[in-house]
Amino acid sequence: MELSELCKRYFLYFCRKLYKTMNVESIKEIIEKQPNLSTALGMEFISTPEEDTCKAIMQVDERNRQPFGFLSGGASLALAENLAGVGSSALCPGKICVGISVSGEHVKAVAEGDTVTATAHLVSRGRKLHVWDVHINDSLGDLISTVHVTNYIISPKHKDDEPLTAED
Repeated sequence: MELSELCKRYFLYFCRKLYKTMNVESIKEIIEKQPNLSTALGMEFISTPEEDTCKAIMQVDERNRQPFGFLSGGASLALAENLAGVGSSALCPGKICVGISVSGEHVKAVAEGDTVTATAHLVSRGRKLHVWDVHINDSLGDLISTVHVTNYIISPKHKDDEPLTAED
């Protein structure tokens, strides 16, 4: 391979890396089509300029709090798992991405009325497994929870092997 061809390939590779984003809009359309845990708990997913990062916000209210008025640890884990699933789905259009391992630590309570922001960073992207680290922060930026999520990527059999879309 000539040096000029090699330089061109590297240039195209870095341009693709530079301008890729984590666009979750098509996944949000699928989520919003029917009732599910994400909508029941009040999760809102956000596209980011980084291709290996996605975000979500969730208001702490009667849908996701403990009887004592604090964000439920289970709701935090659900937020992290759903966010990682949205991220994997955005990276693998037409695939089904399911959580197979979720583990987390809660380090601070969040009172009803506050809003939490979850940021998921892709740690490993394999053909069948994605590993995410998710940090959940309160409105002051204080760390609330750290969660580690592993997703399994499935190729669905659907309508003559066509991938799933928002219209399905």
